[in-house]
Amino acid sequence: MKFNIALLAGDGIGPEVINEAVKVSDAIAKKFNHEITWTPALTGACAIDAVGVPYPDETHEICMAADAVLFGAIGHPKYDNDPSAPVRPEQGLLLMRKKLGLFANVRPTFTFPSLIDNSPLKRERIEGTDLVFLRELTGGIYFGEKGRKDGGETAFDNCVYTRVEVQRLAKKGFELAMTRSKKLCCVDKANVLETSRLWRETVQAMEKDYPEVAVSYEFVDAVAMRLVQWPNSYDVLITENLFGDILTDEASVISGSMGLMPSASVGEHTSLYEPIHGSYPQATGLNIANPLATVLSAAMMFEDAFGLKEEAEAIRAVVNKSLEQGIVTEDLVVKGAKPYSTSEVGDWLVANL
Repeated sequence: MKFNIALLAGDGIGPEVINEAVKVSDAIAKKFNHEITWTPALTGACAIDAVGVPYPDETHEICMAADAVLFGAIGHPKYDNDPSAPVRPEQGLLLMRKKLGLFANVRPTFTFPSLIDNSPLKRERIEGTDLVFLRELTGGIYFGEKGRKDGGETAFDNCVYTRVEVQRLAKKGFELAMTRSKKLCCVDKANVLETSRLWRETVQAMEKDYPEVAVSYEFVDAVAMRLVQWPNSYDVLITENLFGDILTDEASVISGSMGLMPSASVGEHTSLYEPIHGSYPQATGLNIANPLATVLSAAMMFEDAFGLKEEAEAIRAVVNKSLEQGIVTEDLVVKGAKPYSTSEVGDWLVANL
C-alpha cells in the first residue's frame, strides 16, 4: 500500500520526536511492503516566523490532500510570555482543527506493566486502567466570542454549543463504547452550566439508540477526583472542549510520564495523530525528549487511518520491549541507570522491529 502523510513537526521538541516516529514508520513500511511519502509543512511558531501566520493556506492544502497527518507540537515561550501578542501558535492549532473538521480528540490512557511503579499513584489504584476520552474539539469556550470591555478592565469568553455538535461527538462515544466494555460516561457541569444541560439532555435522548451501553453522567469535578482515586472504573468518557483539555492532561500522568500517551483527532476530513505533550521548549535541541508518545501516535495512525492492525501491534510491541529493557529517555530512567537520548531510543526501536 502507498500512503501520503503530511508531516507537521511544529515547534520545540516537535521536530525531534517526529523524526523518531518517521524512522519507526519507515521501518514498519519496509517490513510490511508499504510505501510512505512524507510531505513536510509549517505550523505554529515556526510558521509565524516564516510567513506570519500559524497555519498557512499551503499547510492546509497539504493536510487536505494527505491520507493522514502526523503532528509534533506547537508553542514557544516568546508567545507564552507575551499576553498582548496579536498572533499566537495556538491559534494555528485551533484553526487547523476547525478547517479540517477535527471535532473529536481521542485520548487513550493506559498503563505499562513495566512502568506501573513510575506512576505518582499507588499500584493498586491504577492496575488495569484502560480508558479513552473523547473530547469535543471545535466548539465551546475556545471558539466562542471573546474580548475586553470597560476599557480593558473586564474580559469575557463565551461558551457556546449546538445540539448537532454534541450529537456527533456523542455518537462516536457510543460507537467506541460498543467495541469495548459498553460503558460510557458523559462528563459535564449540568448543575451550573446551561451548555452542560444541553450536553446531558442530548446524550440522554441518544441512549435509546444504543440500549446495550450503560451510560453514567458525572460532574467534571467528581471525575477529576475519581481519576486519581479509581481510574480503572472508567472506560469511555465524552466531554466538551475545556473539560476534556484539563482532564486528559490529568489522566496522562497515570501511566508515569506524559511522554507516553498518543492521541488522534478525527472528524470530517484528514485525521491527525499527535502526542499529547506540548513543545517542551526547555529541552529543544538537547536530544532528551521522550519520543514514545509520538511513535505510539504513529501506531494509532496505522491502525485507525489505514486499517493496518498488525503493523500497529508491531510498533506497540517494540515500544513495550524498549520499556521492559530500560531503553528509555531520562524522564523514565530508573535511578542509577543510563538514560538514552531521543535518537538512541528511535534507533533501538528500528533495530528491534
